[in-house]
Amino acid sequence: MRTQILGVGFDNLTMNEAKSAFLGLLHRDEPSLVVTPNPEMVMLARKDAKFKDLLNSADLVVPDGIGIVHASKLTKNPLKQRVAGFDLLMESFATNEAKEAKWYFLGGKPGVAEKAKNQMEQRFSLQVVGCGDGYFKDENAVIANIAASGADIVLVGLGFPRQEIWAEANKHKLGAKIVMGVGGSFDVMSGELKRAPKFFQKVGLEWLYRLLRQPKRIWRQRVLLKFTIVVIFKKIRGAM
Repeated sequence: MRTQILGVGFDNLTMNEAKSAFLGLLHRDEPSLVVTPNPEMVMLARKDAKFKDLLNSADLVVPDGIGIVHASKLTKNPLKQRVAGFDLLMESFATNEAKEAKWYFLGGKPGVAEKAKNQMEQRFSLQVVGCGDGYFKDENAVIANIAASGADIVLVGLGFPRQEIWAEANKHKLGAKIVMGVGGSFDVMSGELKRAPKFFQKVGLEWLYRLLRQPKRIWRQRVLLKFTIVVIFKKIRGAM
């Protein structure tokens, strides 16, 4: 049973359980959608019913933001742990199943997905059969290229909600088993952007590290504050 946070349901899994569930999707007959909502995405879903339905219809929904995990503690079914999308991929990349699968990286600025491809191939011996940036104009050509590549797993880094909407709309056209929205993961995989040190990750302050590195993100933290206020208010009213 999924844990409900402001109308969005999250699979209540540990990282190891999420990894098994993710790789298990490779054996399904139908293509699967994987999403990793954070508080910003949940707040958007509150205003956009179609986006909320999209998230809730995904085959695997894991909590990317620590704020989601904290909010879940106010429910009857608290989440076991944060399962950040990037960490889920790193854990999965190290498995034999991932090495046997064929991957496609789509998104980011020109050249970033290719750098990520080279780094992940060297580090994990992945089979990355194609890549492309997120500034494409000919969507049909991109879809055809992915389908021709024979990719089993397509990672889409177009930023939310575009990546989730694109993945859901096109998952049946790609010939892949799994399509997953990955945000800015290619920036980190490529080395273009540094991940927060382990200490910040462990204590749930990765957002603070990113804010210190990128002060322009301050407007996004306002959404996190609003999310916190709404969650507390809902709890007080007995709606959590």
